[in-house]
Amino acid sequence: MNYILFDGPVRNQLLPFTYTKPVADLRIGILTIREKWEKHLGNTTSTITEDYLSDKYPMVEFEENVMINAAYLPTEILVEMIFDLQQSQAIFDGEDIVAFYSDDSQEEIDFDAYEQLEIPEEAVFKVENTWDIFSKNHQAIQLDYDLLTEDRKSAQIPATVQTLNPENIFIEEGAKLNFCTLNASEGPIYIGKDSEIMEGALIRGPFALCAHATVKMGAKIYTGTTVGPYCKVGGEITNSVLMAYSNKGHDGYLGNSVLGEWCNIGADSNNSNLKNNYEEVRLWNYETEGFSKTGLQFCGLMMGDHSKCGINTMFNTGTVIGVSVNIFGTGFPRNFIPSFSWGGAAGFTTYKTVKAFQTAKLVMERRNIPFDEQEAAILEHIFEETSKYRRY
Repeated sequence: MNYILFDGPVRNQLLPFTYTKPVADLRIGILTIREKWEKHLGNTTSTITEDYLSDKYPMVEFEENVMINAAYLPTEILVEMIFDLQQSQAIFDGEDIVAFYSDDSQEEIDFDAYEQLEIPEEAVFKVENTWDIFSKNHQAIQLDYDLLTEDRKSAQIPATVQTLNPENIFIEEGAKLNFCTLNASEGPIYIGKDSEIMEGALIRGPFALCAHATVKMGAKIYTGTTVGPYCKVGGEITNSVLMAYSNKGHDGYLGNSVLGEWCNIGADSNNSNLKNNYEEVRLWNYETEGFSKTGLQFCGLMMGDHSKCGINTMFNTGTVIGVSVNIFGTGFPRNFIPSFSWGGAAGFTTYKTVKAFQTAKLVMERRNIPFDEQEAAILEHIFEETSKYRRY
């Protein structure tokens, strides 16, 4: 069977992260949504996404296909339901489509002609908003940990490492760690392949350190945090997700936040995750083009791919930063900063693509990843699509 992950209607609710990638390639827990599905299905997947992303993330269609809404993370019951899907059957969550069977002879899908199967409430694990990425990360880490470690044996914990609940700690081959503290009493700790935890780091699970990532000396990391592949982190972090290739390498605080790929947080930068009056946090909503309630009292920074800030940057509670933004200077910048902006609290100008592309090329080549015409075309599209927000 061929499996295709589609973005679905929540794509706009997950901007700015889905400007540069499909919903399926967002990271929550240890794995991306696509990686979760492929491990459960035992098969590769392709994607239905925005046209400008489709060259990088193409759809591969066979005679028989199962389409899966990428906003739904795999659970044991949902995976079984998808394996059992037959022709002219679809799985629904209320009015929302979760998955359906199709074949290449169908020009249009008429769900009224389908047998509609309802997913049990307990089987629903869905990412609908940007803040779900951190607020549901505890649960996602646990599910991925169980999936990745089943019937496997961890590498030995070095004698210099202080642990609580060591049976809830899994270390992959090639990981380096010494003279650090791992507390897995509140959730599992996963240490990925060829990653490193330096001396003096204090970590509480659930926590995920993905392959080739680094926790620097003296870092303090609290529950619900994921450090994605090739990321480097230091200072104090709580309940945050760094998707991949991003750095917060120095002292400063990051809490209840999500960083995309190729981001960099300058030394001694901090974000607020709680309003002084303890009221509910509002975040910029790209779909309504206004600020929307999150239902959360704690909510920090949402930073899109290729964005960066200078040293001592201060972010207000509930700040949303687009793609390829460069922030610097004193004071608090505004709490919605459009893509391709350059500046800070004193004001912004447009970050021209020729300059942004030069930086992206240098940053990516440090990791031996080319900044090619495909990447440039995606960012060029985002620059044009987001021009309406750059009214400084």
